[in-house]
Amino acid sequence: MKPLAFATKGLTKVYGEGRTAVHALRGVDLDIPKGEIVVLLGPSGSGKSTLLNIIGGLDRATSGDAFFQGQNLSEMTDKQLTLYRRENVGFVFQFYNLMPSLTARENVELVTEIARDPMDPDDALALVGLRERVDHFPAQLSGGEQQRVAIARAVAKNPTVLFCDEPTGALDSTTGRSVLNVIKNINEKLGATVLIVTHAASQAAMADRVIHFADGAIREIVVNTQKRAPEDIDW
Repeated sequence: MKPLAFATKGLTKVYGEGRTAVHALRGVDLDIPKGEIVVLLGPSGSGKSTLLNIIGGLDRATSGDAFFQGQNLSEMTDKQLTLYRRENVGFVFQFYNLMPSLTARENVELVTEIARDPMDPDDALALVGLRERVDHFPAQLSGGEQQRVAIARAVAKNPTVLFCDEPTGALDSTTGRSVLNVIKNINEKLGATVLIVTHAASQAAMADRVIHFADGAIREIVVNTQKRAPEDIDW
């Protein structure tokens, strides 16, 4: 069996109290092997983003444990979680969150200046196919190019894991496929474990492992024996 990037045991997350309480996670047990592309699939409100936020160190579970390479995130202080995120985790969200007054290179430098072992910003942008656009501002870039800058910013710190929450949600099919291709290449070239949260079932075809969520619990886990290339995915 492959070494694990993440493991969760009895993970729960409850928002609120009493009759108005929302049970976002209901006792999730999960193993995620290192180096895989894993798709967390399910409708809005099924718990997939909540799980991503907990194992990404952005939120805390109500009960249960979450482990990263054997370290229990649930027992870490806020300072330790900040260090964990800074040194290990790259985040890509649906909305690019770029600084409009900074060039593509400068947006990536926001991360490389505080990272422990960063890539050169220009190399990170070349990795996502934007070598010629490093001095452009976000307003001069298409939506797909802006998302690729966001991916370059996430991978420039050489993360152990890359978390992508609806990374193609704001993109058309052609642009979305190209962004998924960039994510696949990062998994292959850098060896990063990639978790993609989506409600787009077709994207599951590119994953090593697909985790189906419903009502805060895992309904099914499917291991793909044959993966499809992003350019072959139906949209």
